[in-house]
Amino acid sequence: MAHAVRHASLGELPGAPPRLARALNRLTAPRTAPTSVLRAHRWLYEHSAGRIGHGMIGAPTLLLRTTGRRTGQLRCSALCYARDGDRFVLAASNDGADGNPAWFNNLVSDPSVELQVGRRRFSGRAAVLIPEDPDYQRLWRSMNATNHGRYDWYQSKTSRPIPLVMVTTTTASP
Repeated sequence: MAHAVRHASLGELPGAPPRLARALNRLTAPRTAPTSVLRAHRWLYEHSAGRIGHGMIGAPTLLLRTTGRRTGQLRCSALCYARDGDRFVLAASNDGADGNPAWFNNLVSDPSVELQVGRRRFSGRAAVLIPEDPDYQRLWRSMNATNHGRYDWYQSKTSRPIPLVMVTTTTASP
């Protein structure tokens, strides 16, 4: 029972592999896990219908589904998140690259998104926050703490200000 309580306090779902997640974070911090690990994580999260994946990489992770701005096709990304009340906060870090990630460009084009947190799905509306927004610094600190200091490291790699995205959910499905 104490084991399950400890997971809940970390924002992980019961059954998430805590030793693997902690080891992965120790090995990669402050950098990102290898691309192959992140792709496998997203695939497992999607194909297990959310049973596996939420806390698998050592930080709470959701699936963000956006509509491709050029193709109109559904796109899925696994992203670390923080909570701000009932809203979800995402960072468009792109691992510190000079350009925004594709999912960010997609939601700027169409802010209607779907989130999957564990097995629960939510429809939502995304809004972009830039460093001049009054809540940006507070939310940045929250995101950075959630992802073990990686966002400060990503910001140090690029001259572009990394935007945050606030997703307000509109509906939930079981």
